[in-house]
Amino acid sequence: MAKNTICLWFDKDAEAAARFYAEIFPDSAVGAVIRAPGDFPDGKQGDVLVVEFTVAGVACMGLNGGPAFKHDEAFSFQISTENQEETDRYWNAIVGNGGQESECGWCKDRWGISWQITPRVLMEAMRAGGAEAKRAFDAMMTMKKIDVAAIEAARRG
Repeated sequence: MAKNTICLWFDKDAEAAARFYAEIFPDSAVGAVIRAPGDFPDGKQGDVLVVEFTVAGVACMGLNGGPAFKHDEAFSFQISTENQEETDRYWNAIVGNGGQESECGWCKDRWGISWQITPRVLMEAMRAGGAEAKRAFDAMMTMKKIDVAAIEAARRG
C-alpha cells in the first residue's frame, strides 16, 4: 500500500467502481479486496469494506462507508489526454455508463466521482498565456466535452 492514498467513500459499490476504473484507464488495477471482520453500521460481516486500487497510477482506496457522505466537485480526477480519440474514449466510457456531462471538460461517473477529461492542447494554451490562452479559454467555456480541433483553432486565432 502506498504511503499516500486517496480514500474515496462509497455506499456499497467500491469494488464495482474500482473494477470499472481499471477497465477504462491504463496503469489502473484492482488490488486487495478486504471484507469486514464483523458487522458495522452499514454492513455485515463478510461484506466488502475496503478495496485497494490504482487509477492511472494514483493509489486509491474505496471505503464502503454507507450513504452518509456524497461526492461533489470539490474532488476530481484530472485525466490528461493526447488527442480527440483518447478524450472521446474516456468521456464516453464515463458518461455512457450511467454518468453525466458537465461543463468545460468535466463529467461525473455513476458513483458521483467527478472527472476532468482534459486534452493536453488545452493546458498548453493556458500555459502560453496572453491572447492565445484567452481564446482557448473562451472556446472551452462553450463546451461540455472538449473539442480538440476547436481548441487548436482558437489557439491559432
